[in-house]
Amino acid sequence: MNHERVQLEPAWLLSAKPYSETSLLLEAFSERHGRVGLVAKGARGPKSRTRALLQPLRPLLLSWTQRGELAAMTGVEANGLVPELTGERLFYGWYLNELLLRLLHRQDPHPDAWRAYVETLAALPGPEAEFALRLFEKRLLADIGYGLDFPEHIDPALSYGYSEAEGFVPDVRGPCSGRALLALRDEQPAGEGEWRTELRRLMRERVRRQLGGRELETAKLLRQLRARV
Repeated sequence: MNHERVQLEPAWLLSAKPYSETSLLLEAFSERHGRVGLVAKGARGPKSRTRALLQPLRPLLLSWTQRGELAAMTGVEANGLVPELTGERLFYGWYLNELLLRLLHRQDPHPDAWRAYVETLAALPGPEAEFALRLFEKRLLADIGYGLDFPEHIDPALSYGYSEAEGFVPDVRGPCSGRALLALRDEQPAGEGEWRTELRRLMRERVRRQLGGRELETAKLLRQLRARV
């Protein structure tokens, strides 16, 4: 049986869980191989030199040997600066990771999602972090075949609803304004206003639909965090 060997692949760690007494079970998102499940043998051991590197939201160069569903990690190196995320922004990063874990299959390359992920992480410390999340959701859904269908002409003064058959259509009771849709379609923020809340609700519903009606754990935690403020 042939084993595929991958060397120094740019990747980000999505999650790390204990696996046996001294190992870790990793889920990583890689540039050319998509989501990958790996076993890091000995990474939890007292003499491990890799444990400190194996943290989510850290850019890495991973090496592994693919054996069936799970790969065996054979090396790890740091690959650049770690995004400076604290407080609510850290939850944003975890949210991105959970989206990838729930919506992508292992060993299925997604170069567009990779670019969107890297660009979004870079934007999270900035002033338009939440808008960056909406753009990532839009791009990820498009990459897995469930992109939003925007009309050619959007009136910022109208309200819109979403039809699975027709996409966005004018609707006086629609939950999303034309101003919000223009911001999302053109990927340009529209200043202050309710459009941000409208987009958050819209994309929450579109993502939840792909999750079979379930809500992401990080989304729940973020909502609880905001309720305490």
